[in-house]
Amino acid sequence: MWKATLFGVIAAVIASCGLTAQTPPPWVDLFNGRDLAGWQVRGLGVWSVIDGGILVGQCDPVKPCLPQSWLYTEMEFGENFDLSLDYWLRLGGNSGVSIGDRERAKFAIDPKAGWPTPARSAYEVNIDNGIGGDYDITGSIYKLAQAKAGIQRRTDWNTLFVEVRPNLIRVHLNGVVVAEHPGLPERPKSGPIGLQLHSPEDVVMFRNIRIRELK
Repeated sequence: MWKATLFGVIAAVIASCGLTAQTPPPWVDLFNGRDLAGWQVRGLGVWSVIDGGILVGQCDPVKPCLPQSWLYTEMEFGENFDLSLDYWLRLGGNSGVSIGDRERAKFAIDPKAGWPTPARSAYEVNIDNGIGGDYDITGSIYKLAQAKAGIQRRTDWNTLFVEVRPNLIRVHLNGVVVAEHPGLPERPKSGPIGLQLHSPEDVVMFRNIRIRELK
């Protein structure tokens, strides 16, 4: 009985102070599951949509996508959001998700341009289905935070959830926190979201790509 009374008093105090529980903002789909509306292809990768609302990135042998290809949102976002997506990557493959890359992989898609790639000018959450070492483990914030190993499902779909805050990037893989880093003051967290096709041999699939912008 006393617990109910206590909770009632607390609720009354909160109400009297004008405080209310904040409802998280809704998730917004970045990928409509039908076409590439709202996205920009960078490089020579072939990005297409197949049955089931699945986004596929791969290379055409006639026009190898060297050195990399990327797919970027046309929209840009601040440094206070949550990003969620599912991915499938072939065995031995490599991919990634870029955050804050205002150059939109300008240097990564031109072999004559040199550095920096999105992982060095902004941030890249690595996706890797090889042996995995150092920053190659899926969920690693490339060159900044090595992820916990053994969480990825190598022959199935995986869910990547990334929290981006002014002083934090935190990566969850299949519901487990695998890496986090405060970020570097010289690098931006605001900008578009990018999806990577790392090399001509890779095939990567994405679905359920959503963002939740926070105030």
